[in-house]
Formats: sequence, structure tokens, C-alpha cells
Amino acid sequence: MSTKDWLEKDYYSILGVPSSVDATTLKKTYRKLARAHHPDANKGDPASEARFKEVSEAYDVLSDPKTRAEYDQVRAYVASGGAPPGAGFGGGGPGFGGEGLRINLEDLLRNADGGEFRLSDLFGAAFGGGDFQDRGSAGFPGGDFGGGRFSGFGGGGRAPRARRGADTQAKVKLSFDEAWSGTTLQLRVNNQSVKAKVPAGVRNNALIKLKGKGQPGANGGPAGDLLITVEVEPDSVFARDGDDVRVNLPVRFDEAALGGEVVVPVPSGGTVTLKLPPNTQNGRTFRVRGKGAPKRAGGNGDLLATVEVAVPQKLSDSERKAIEDYASAAAKENPREQLLASAANRKRSEG
Repeated sequence: MSTKDWLEKDYYSILGVPSSVDATTLKKTYRKLARAHHPDANKGDPASEARFKEVSEAYDVLSDPKTRAEYDQVRAYVASGGAPPGAGFGGGGPGFGGEGLRINLEDLLRNADGGEFRLSDLFGAAFGGGDFQDRGSAGFPGGDFGGGRFSGFGGGGRAPRARRGADTQAKVKLSFDEAWSGTTLQLRVNNQSVKAKVPAGVRNNALIKLKGKGQPGANGGPAGDLLITVEVEPDSVFARDGDDVRVNLPVRFDEAALGGEVVVPVPSGGTVTLKLPPNTQNGRTFRVRGKGAPKRAGGNGDLLATVEVAVPQKLSDSERKAIEDYASAAAKENPREQLLASAANRKRSEG
């Protein structure tokens, strides 16, 4: 996240919770929103993908008690006008100053080199570095400011606060078979080698999160996470439909008309035999149970085979004679009769 996110984004509003929300309710709310907007459940919907990233960022900040406390302090500090009471600063707006000192909050944020903004950064710039403890002579009334977390002017206090590293985004391409059976990826991220295990049956646009494999933290803080988006390349035979897999199944006219057994390939390798009933229509889909993609909870989806009646490209004399005999026998049947009647009724209703 950028240095200005903590000032510009209200993470509580993004998740739709009050600032007093407890950790359990926060987690339940996040999980509900994440399921609703996950890319796997909203294929090809960029708005849902953006919403998913937004709620994930908000939860990432608010789920960590230390990070949440710092975020709350930053928001409260800016909402109060930018200066603690009695500190000798001029109030109001992003610029404030005292005797011989003027600090612009926006400039401070721009110069943070992409790191996270903390209150200690602001007061370090104002007082020459370090945290501080309020003292009566310093003009801070009534006890410590910010819960006694600051000590000593001029850099004589505690070490800077630990900061969590930023998340790192990555994208990988997998073949249909790699996504089907699962694989282990060897990645080079932030000058370090990282192994990422991809589970069997992973879907296109799935997000894999490796905790602690992102940018390193500062001052002893934890590293960010590595977020890997999986892109599954299209296959020439099979197509994913959730946990199911679709395949087009060419059949001869006689197989569709008279019925019979046909062989169907399956993604895991090998074939299954499908029994077609007589008078099978072109475009009918048959379901083969348990031959689809591996499910996260165990088991497999189904294979959906859609019949395509194949028209011969070349006919032998005997084949042509057989078809001509069939045409003569079926001459009284008109498969377009209902279509023509419906079209005529449509014209009469419009008139």
C-alpha cells in the first residue's frame, strides 16, 4: 500500500464495520466479503476483483493489533487538525509550524520512499529524530500523548517502531494439465528463491498467498506477503466450468439417431464409454460423474460431454445411396414446420 493510503482510505468503512469492531466480528465480515468478491466466483468481473483486493488490504491492516493501533492514531491525529494540543504548532491543514519550524505533511509523505507512514516519522522530523515522552516543560498537558509511546526529544529515546513490509504481487502461467494435477513453482522474488505449491484443480485467476514472502519489514518488523495470481492457459480439448470440465463430442448421424456406445476422453487420461439413447439431438449434454476437476474439499467435479452431429466431408457411393434412400423415406417429415408456423404467427401478431 502507498504512503498516503492510511490517510486517504477508511478501512472500517471499506469493510462496513464500526471502528470499535472486535477481532472475531472483523474476521467474519472479511471472510464474507472475500467469498462474495473472490475472482474464482466472479470470472471476468474487474469490479469484483478490485473490491476483493480492497477488502483484503483493509483486513490486512486492521487484523494486526499493532498495525491497527497505529492506523487509528494516524487517523485521529489528522482528524484533529494535524497537531497535538499545546505542542506549539500552528493548527489546521497539512502545513503547521512553530518557532522557526514548518512541516508540510504531504511533503513528509511524498518523501517516505514508499514505506508505511507512522506517527514517529512525523514527530521525528519535528524534533530531530527519535520518539518522545511528554514532559510538563514541553507544553503537553495532562499525561502522555498517544498512550505513553513516545520518549525523549532529539533522538534520545527508544528505537524506531517496527514496520511490516509491503506485499509483493506476482503472476504465473500454468498449462491446463499443470493446473489439473497441481505443481510446485520455483520463483525468484525480492532476490530470494521461493517455492510455491499450487494445489490440484486450481482455477484461472486464483490467488495464492504466501505469508511472509513479500518485501522485508523495517526495524525488525515482519515481512509482507507474496500474492500470486494464477493464469491457466486454454486447452485444445477441454474447458473448465467451475469444478466441471466440458468437452465437445462428435458423433455420426446413425449413432445419434439409433443410439449406441461412444468413447469419450477424460482430462486425467484414458477414456470412458458413454451410452447414447436413440434419437439423441445435436447439442444435448451428458454428465459423467466424478470425471471433472479435483475439488478443494476432496473428490472431483463432473465431465460434461456435448453432442455434435458430424456431417461427412466425403461420401462413398454406398453411403450416398443409403442417404438418398433415407431422404426418400423421410420426405414427408419437415423439421422446419414448427419454426415456419411460429414465424407466421409472429408476423400476424405484429400486424
